Amino acid sequence: MVTSTAPLTEQSGTFDLSDVSVTYGKETAIAGVNVHIPAQAVTALIGPSGCGKSTLLRCLNRMNDELGDVAVGGVVALDGVDIYGKAVDPVELRMRVGQVFQKPNPFPMSIYDNVAYGPRTQGIRSRRELDGIIEDSLKRAALWTEVKGLLKKHAFELSGGQQQRLCIARALATQPEVILMDEPASALDPISTQQIEDPIDELKSEVTGGIVTHNMQQAARISDQTAFMLRESMDRPAQLIEVGPTKEMFTNPSDARTEAYITGRFG
Repeated sequence: MVTSTAPLTEQSGTFDLSDVSVTYGKETAIAGVNVHIPAQAVTALIGPSGCGKSTLLRCLNRMNDELGDVAVGGVVALDGVDIYGKAVDPVELRMRVGQVFQKPNPFPMSIYDNVAYGPRTQGIRSRRELDGIIEDSLKRAALWTEVKGLLKKHAFELSGGQQQRLCIARALATQPEVILMDEPASALDPISTQQIEDPIDELKSEVTGGIVTHNMQQAARISDQTAFMLRESMDRPAQLIEVGPTKEMFTNPSDARTEAYITGRFG
C-alpha cells in the first residue's frame, strides 16, 4: 500500500487500514485493525454489541472527530491517501464518503430540499441540474416512483422506511464513492428492510459500501466481504478477528470464535 498525505484526488473507493486504533479519553476502544475494503463491493461489519463496529465505521469518514476527546492511530487510507493527513478537508471527505445512520434523520424540510442540500453546498444552483440530481438520486435509492409527485411534501410525513431511503438518496446526491451504513434497517419492518437492501445491492456496482449489522441473514444477503469484530473482555480493546469473502465466512470461518458468533452460540 502506497500512502500519501496529499489532498484527495483519485476516486475509486478503496480503503486500506493499517494498525488502526481508536481511543476515547484514556480507554482504547479498538486496536490493531488491519483490513482492505475493496471498491465496488459491500463489506459487512458484524460482532456483538460493544465490539467497536460503529467506531471502526466512523473512522472511514472521520465522524469520530465530532465526538470530542478521541484519538485515531495508525493509517486509514482512501485510494492511497491518509484521510487523517493535514491536507485532507473532513467536509470534502464526507461528501465522498457518505453515511446513513441507524435511525432515519431527514432534515426538517421538503423531500426535494433534503436531496438538494448537498449539491447546493457544492455550489450547484441551476434548477434544471438540481432536478436531474434529485430524480437520479431518488431512483437509485428506489424511492422515486413513490414520491415523484410529492417532492414539496415535508420529509417527516414519510414512513420510517421511506425516510431511510430518502437519507440514502441524500447521501448519493453528492456523488460519493463510498456509502457507510450503521444498522440502517434495525428499526424497520421486514418489507421496509427489503426496500433498503435492494438499492444497496444494486449500488455496489457504482459505489463502495460499508454496513454495520447484527442481522446475520442481512450480512449474508447483501455483502461481498464480512469482517468479524470482538471485544473479549472490558479491560481489553476490541479487535478484528477475521475478514474474508462472505460466503466463505458463513460456511467455513477460519476462527472458532467467528463460527460461535455466526451460529448463535454467543453474542
